[in-house]
Amino acid sequence: MSNVVVEAKDLRKVYPIRRGLFKPPAQLQAVGGVSFTLEQGKTLAVVGESGCGKSTLARMVSLIEKPTEGSLTLDNTDAVNYPASEHRRLRQAVQLVFQNPYGSLNPRKKISQILEAPLAINTDLPAKERGEKARAMLAHVGLRPEYANRYPHMFSGGQRQRIAIARALMPNPKLVVADEPVSALDVSIQAQVLNLLADLQAELKLAYLFISHDLAVVRHIAHDVLVMYLGHVMEQGPKPKIFARPLHPYTQALLASTPGIDSKARRIVLKGELPSPLNPPSGCVFSSRCPYAVDICHKDRPLPRMVEERLVACHFAGEVGVDPA
Repeated sequence: MSNVVVEAKDLRKVYPIRRGLFKPPAQLQAVGGVSFTLEQGKTLAVVGESGCGKSTLARMVSLIEKPTEGSLTLDNTDAVNYPASEHRRLRQAVQLVFQNPYGSLNPRKKISQILEAPLAINTDLPAKERGEKARAMLAHVGLRPEYANRYPHMFSGGQRQRIAIARALMPNPKLVVADEPVSALDVSIQAQVLNLLADLQAELKLAYLFISHDLAVVRHIAHDVLVMYLGHVMEQGPKPKIFARPLHPYTQALLASTPGIDSKARRIVLKGELPSPLNPPSGCVFSSRCPYAVDICHKDRPLPRMVEERLVACHFAGEVGVDPA
């Protein structure tokens, strides 16, 4: 039996943008062809600046939005054009943990109601069994079962995020999409939540799609890393390879800007703002900010190719910005 939980091939998402009454809509390409495979018990971290397409990719994988093009397989089922009979099973197979623990829980409902809701919607369990499962899940994430009768405002940020994680795990998912799940928490609490996620993954064999801009967090939890810029993959491969020797100039810049991460990349300071996705640079999308860009970079868009055991979308991957090993 395959251990692959998610397989994405050339996922693309394009949004039509109105420009006026007599003008045709503009095409905003939020995700421009992303492919990956995620296995049981593994974590794929998607990193990049704000506006790079991370959250759009997360919404497609979590079935909130359909891709404009490409294929997505979830739990051995076509997750783009699935039959109505598979809707409930797929919805249970993938669950979300949101960034803001203060805004992701309904303040008017008790914790027991919040945790039982996924079971009430997706299963036929009686109320007594739903309540028992809710209290057991609270204990599973390090909270006391009697907290089930309290309201969200009675908890700290870290406790609320534990409750959000418990809610995500109630339907027994195979994939958890975590969109910046610790960025709103204090540093000491971040470590506790990350350790909890790692323990739950080891115990339940969960697959994580972990969206983050914090490479220090990614280094702690990820197995593989996918670096995005303006909707495109810049570098993708095993975490140890990318952190030890980043090959794409954008990856080098991200690592160099993160305190406490020591890599062999020379320090690169990015200048200028992220280009508009409505008017991306011709050729390589990173060419307008890359200090090593030459004529070919502005003319031809490089496709990801295998270099040193990872995919890199750069004409000169491994040749610039990296000190010899």
